Amino acid sequence: METYNKLIAKQKAFFLTNQTKNLPFRLNALRTLKSAIQSHEKELLHALQSDLNKSEFEAYSTEIGVVLKEISFIMDHLRLWTKPKKVKTPLTHIGSKSYIYAEPYGVALIISPWNYPFQLALAPLIGAIAAGNCAIIKPSELTPHTANAIEKIIQSTFPEEHVSVVKGGVETSTALLQEDVDYIFFTGSVPVGKIIMEAAAKKLTPITLELGGKSPCIVHDDAKIELAAKRIAWGKYINAGQTCIAPDYLYVHKNIKETFLKHLAKATRELYGDNPLKNESFTRIVNENHFKRLSGFLNNGKVYAGGKTDQATNMIEPTILTDISWADSVMQDEIFGPILPVIEYTNISEVIEGIRKQPHPLALYIFSESLALQQDIVNTLPFGGGCINDTVFHFASPYLPFGGVKTSGIGSYHGKGSFDAFSHKKSILKQTTLFDIPVRYPNVKNGLKKIKILLR
Repeated sequence: METYNKLIAKQKAFFLTNQTKNLPFRLNALRTLKSAIQSHEKELLHALQSDLNKSEFEAYSTEIGVVLKEISFIMDHLRLWTKPKKVKTPLTHIGSKSYIYAEPYGVALIISPWNYPFQLALAPLIGAIAAGNCAIIKPSELTPHTANAIEKIIQSTFPEEHVSVVKGGVETSTALLQEDVDYIFFTGSVPVGKIIMEAAAKKLTPITLELGGKSPCIVHDDAKIELAAKRIAWGKYINAGQTCIAPDYLYVHKNIKETFLKHLAKATRELYGDNPLKNESFTRIVNENHFKRLSGFLNNGKVYAGGKTDQATNMIEPTILTDISWADSVMQDEIFGPILPVIEYTNISEVIEGIRKQPHPLALYIFSESLALQQDIVNTLPFGGGCINDTVFHFASPYLPFGGVKTSGIGSYHGKGSFDAFSHKKSILKQTTLFDIPVRYPNVKNGLKKIKILLR
């Protein structure tokens, strides 16, 4: 097994020069990265099309454009974020001042997935650079064209002692995890996340885990049905459902179920046509193994719409399944594909009870015009984040930190959240030398009495 200690040693040595902590250095690095991405745009579009059959519109809007916007947002705010933050000091500390310094960890290891292979590799990198770290990116081996494009961009932009790309499969990730890095950022499945966390625990390395799970979507009987159907179809079937925050399954109220399903099928046809398998803009499943796994779910319940597959191209139609129960195989794990199971409900208590029995999801969506119901769902159910009367869109806001809870992840990022993820908050108290506070010393007369008064 190859080792990467020389690369990491080189990055640690560079980090100790303090160059990466310099604000102009960070801003220049981000500016140069943005320029490199823009100059390689056509190459990235071609790579994403080759790996996943992503259309130019989808590749730019969900991958390249999102990354460029993230760089711009962070550059606009970085000067403020890097300033030591003065905070209040209690009366017990009279004469002193308190500050919080955002300090980089050192060398960050970023292990990225295949479903959004460019965005989910570069977005964490932006945060790592902004916070003043060095970084190593390990892109997914399942999207080799995009991995090559990322490597080309990084090599043309940074010296390897600052940012480097290491390509390879599971053995490469395993080797990197055995090294002594200062921070690990992983995006991927729950089972692999447990392996990452175990490796990090051996060296007590801080981590961010962006995982997944079965994200529910609730459509209540007072929802604006046509609009809900359109937004759900978009959020579910973009990237052929290979999105960690895609609606994984629907709870639809009995009173509107049939009407809603008709609108959902119609909205899907409007997005991808009558024959999505021939639609050049519809993303394919990443490989044969995932295609076979997903195809097995088509035997669950009843196919309401879609259901056709093409094994030669690893494509599956956007599919709606009805007559589904929690006993079906499609409900056992995250689907991560263009298959949407629908469960009927009568009372919202059924929905809450059903979701509570499952691991904490990464996202949750509720479609309802009732403010009371909206708030009840938000306050009652644990989940990473989500939307009211929309799907997926919260992910694109730099003002909303994105992350999971418990089985769906640890930590968050995006915008200032990315800067914070890769920064240790160092607390500093600056004490005066003009006078002293004698009450804290044990030899002061009536010291205990005075301490009790101060600390009550």
